[in-house]
Formats: sequence, structure tokens, C-alpha cells
Amino acid sequence: MIDLYYWTTPNGHKITLFLEETGLPYTLHPINIGKGEQFAPAFLAIAPNNRIPAIVDNAPADGQAPIPLFESGAILLYLAEKTHQFIPADPRGRADVLQWLFWQMGGLGPMAGQNHHFSQYAPEKLPYAIDRYVRETNRLYGVLDKRLADREFIAGDYSIADMASYPWIVPHQKQGQDLDDFPHLKRWFEAIKARPATVRAYARAEAINQQPSVSDDASRRILFGQTAASVQR
Repeated sequence: MIDLYYWTTPNGHKITLFLEETGLPYTLHPINIGKGEQFAPAFLAIAPNNRIPAIVDNAPADGQAPIPLFESGAILLYLAEKTHQFIPADPRGRADVLQWLFWQMGGLGPMAGQNHHFSQYAPEKLPYAIDRYVRETNRLYGVLDKRLADREFIAGDYSIADMASYPWIVPHQKQGQDLDDFPHLKRWFEAIKARPATVRAYARAEAINQQPSVSDDASRRILFGQTAASVQR
């Protein structure tokens, strides 16, 4: 039913977490971003921002043509509405999930991503940039830890807000963070890590790729050296 275009990154894991939780049938299509497969015309037709993940729903609710979709947050919301799972039906509960989904999309993901870039991948180590993003990641961990002080999951019940955030906490050591400093977040993290669907999702990732996407100068140029011409050719 769902074609998932995927690579083994935090944003990719969000979607496999959802699909494994719901049992929604899907076919996984690896897009090796370190080799530039995200710039193939067929993929750009689905994901014009040349980023994974992307999906094609071959059986949309309206019974019409397949629906292509890119952006991990939009995909999670679409799938939650399609299956009526992992998002509340009531307006207040739905709003709570959505604000935390957007928090991850606009805050935790981008800041942790810049943290990874400057501390792990940048050819020149820039202390100011590393410190800036490690500190901001730390602040965001603190926001999440406080949120989880009086509830099991981010919005009460397990939801797409948790699925969006969890993969960005997995590489906490590379982000310069110690989960022991955030006891409520750590409890939440371990609970999600132990879910059978999480185990299955990450096992799929291991079967596809066990190497970092940035492994040499060529992959660094592909991932970090693109301009408008990369998607306009």
C-alpha cells in the first residue's frame, strides 16, 4: 500500500517507527544519500526538496490516484489521519500532539542536525559553532525532560510526536548529551526503545546500512555541497 523512500537517518526512522507500529503494509525503497541517489529524477518527482523520507500512498482514502508526499512531519500526520492512530480525535489532544510535532520539526531536528554537522562532519572544527549547537541541543533536551516530568509520553498517550522526537535522541552521545542529566527523558527514551515496533524498525535499518552516510570527501560534497543547480538540472 505504501512505498517508502528511505535512508537510515533520524528522519527516515520516524516513518518506519509508525509503519511498524500500525502494521500498515509498505515496501521500503532505500535511497543512499551518501551516493547521491536523492538527486535521481524519479525521486525528485516525489520529493522535490531532495531529502528523505518520502512516500507514495497507492491506496488513498479517496480511491483516486496515488498520493506522493515528502517531509517527515507531513508524512506522519498524513499516515496518522489515514489510519486514525497515534493522534487524538478530540481537538485539544490533537492540538497538543501537533504543537510537539512542530517543535521537533522546527527545533529539535534542525538544531541536533547542525550539532551533528559541526561536531562530526565539518572539515574544519569551529568551536563557536560546536558550542552554539551543543548548548541549544542541551536546552531542547531540558524542554523535553520537563515536559515528561508528569506524563508517560509527550502528549499523554504514545503518538506521532514521540515517533518524531525519539530518533533524534538516539545519537545523544554524538550530540554531546548525557541522558543521566535528564531522568524523565531517559525513562521515556528507554520505554520507546523497548517497544517491539521500535526494535523491528531499527533492525530494518541495520539490514540496509551500517555505515555513516558521510564516509569520505565525495559523500561530504554530495550531502553538504549542493546548490540550486543540484535540483534544477
